[in-house]
Amino acid sequence: MIRKEYLMTPGPTPIPYQVSLAQAEPMIHHRTPAYTEIFVRMVEGLKKVLLTSNHVLTFAASGTGAMEGAVANCFSPGDRVLVAVGGKFGQRFAEIAKVYKLSVELYEYPWDEAADPEVIAALLKDKPDIKGVFVTHSETSTGVVNDVKCIGEVVRDTPAILVVDSISGAGALELRTDEWGVDVLVTGSQKALMTPPGLAAAAVSAKAWELIEAADSPAYYFCFKKARKKYDSQSPETPYTPAIGLVKAMSEAVELLLAEGLEEAWERHRVLALCTRDAVRAMGLELFPKALQGAFAVTAVKAPQGISGGDVVRHMNRVHGVIIAGGQDRLKGKIFRIGHVGYYNFFDMVVALSALEMTLTALGHRLELGSGLAAAESRYMELTGSARP
Repeated sequence: MIRKEYLMTPGPTPIPYQVSLAQAEPMIHHRTPAYTEIFVRMVEGLKKVLLTSNHVLTFAASGTGAMEGAVANCFSPGDRVLVAVGGKFGQRFAEIAKVYKLSVELYEYPWDEAADPEVIAALLKDKPDIKGVFVTHSETSTGVVNDVKCIGEVVRDTPAILVVDSISGAGALELRTDEWGVDVLVTGSQKALMTPPGLAAAAVSAKAWELIEAADSPAYYFCFKKARKKYDSQSPETPYTPAIGLVKAMSEAVELLLAEGLEEAWERHRVLALCTRDAVRAMGLELFPKALQGAFAVTAVKAPQGISGGDVVRHMNRVHGVIIAGGQDRLKGKIFRIGHVGYYNFFDMVVALSALEMTLTALGHRLELGSGLAAAESRYMELTGSARP
């Protein structure tokens, strides 16, 4: 039997053929008008995707590079920051802050729940010297999405800046960077932006620039001031050699996303998430998050009794060629995660759900084959109106 692979993880994600072809074009030099045109088109397109008029700085790195840049550029050793931790990537922000010798206040909440804006408000009131609040928009490790809009309202009128990791949220979930008061918005190329891994971006507000000008933590490659100066020059560019092929690719991907329409893309992700949720429930499975509001980037599912989530992941890959993700850290073996963030439509989900049904059956979980697919199809027709002739 011929083997085909289907990438259904929450990152990296599949990319459109136009994006692949952009990387196959002849190499160009990064200090030329030809490159500048592509680079500016990408950056200005990202501003539209993020709904921001702020500077958008880009780096050849995974999203973690921009996360580190946010810490290194905005704060000085000893500065007090508040980090909301409800998953693996919230933990990462706290770890980076400690590396840069910040005084880290942890707000830890259950990994199946969302951060409470009222708790953040109380912590800011109790410790008015907090200079930054770090929040994960879409916590990929758990499938939970935090209410950035409400958190932004809480932080806006305080001296602190709001730093948000939206690596798996931007382009997939409603995100209004400026309107919601996000001061540093961090994202990456390999999820809803439909580009291979390797490009990170940070949108930086005027409020954040005030802190950046006063900060004295070391920053060289991820230096926001250098990146802004180069972009504001007569020939916009980056301080150091960029990932030229990825810039070409993301320039194409951003145009595709804008052509679809932001609200249409948000709705597509909502539909896919709701269909997937109905399907796994119909298979007799339980969703991991208790907080499901806006959680449309990835579906996190509890492994059935007596079956490891890792076994589900391995069987789907080895037998059916469908690649999903397992649990991370404390959730390893307890959950599995089906991605639908980025270049996916309903029929991609049909493949994943069919493989999941057969995998669960082979591993001993009792279900009626086709029950999940039927639930997903029914919900899809309901949500899209495709039941009408």
